Amino acid sequence: MDWMIIVIVVVVLLILLSSAIKIVYQYEAGVVFRLGRLVKTRAPGIRFIIPFIDKMRKIDTRTVTMDVPSQEAITRDNVTLKVNAVVYFRVMHPEAAVVEVFDYKLATYQIAQTTLRSVLGQSELDELLAHREKLNLRLQQIIDEQTAPWGIKVSVVEIKDVELPSTMQRAMAAQAEAERERRAKIVHAEGEFQAAQRLTEAAAIIATQPAALQLRYLQTLTQIATEKTNTLVFPLPLELLNAFVTNRRIEGGGSQT
Repeated sequence: MDWMIIVIVVVVLLILLSSAIKIVYQYEAGVVFRLGRLVKTRAPGIRFIIPFIDKMRKIDTRTVTMDVPSQEAITRDNVTLKVNAVVYFRVMHPEAAVVEVFDYKLATYQIAQTTLRSVLGQSELDELLAHREKLNLRLQQIIDEQTAPWGIKVSVVEIKDVELPSTMQRAMAAQAEAERERRAKIVHAEGEFQAAQRLTEAAAIIATQPAALQLRYLQTLTQIATEKTNTLVFPLPLELLNAFVTNRRIEGGGSQT
């Protein structure tokens, strides 16, 4: 009987010892309650508590990546779309994460969903597509303000994918094509305008220096001569034709006299 009592005492001591010794990992914080009341938070390492009186709850303090599934929303300019996002947060105050909220992960998840739909409803489609960084910052600030009393710090919120209706995609493609055509016409018109300016300047120079026109004729002939062609186009100066016309008039007048 004595040895049975000894065995029972040893077993009870082992149970008490295993209940008293807690190992808190480096990425955790141990929140200790004594008879239902918060005592303090234990740092990482081997920690001892009073069996059956103290209770420890371990909280992970690493950054948590939470995927927010696609949320269907209507933008301010009445466009229906689906958007999903990702939220990065971590527990900064383990005591508040245990005492102030039942499940801080579920609560943060629900807040992220409702905030995403709310912000999308207040934004326009162009803002979502062209200024996504502003929306990400707005989402991060709103979610962080609501989760701060729970000891949660939201560091980053990123909108990942934007799913548009097929009709809207075709409309945007047509708009982009029209914009490219508009830019092409503007570039072409600017080129014509610059060419006209250069031609005007060249005509002004040739008008003041007639020899420049002759040099231009010779340059054109040089370029034509280098090509393999059976046809030779020779630019004839108008002054040369005027000389023939003047001589013919003189000859005709002499015969009449």
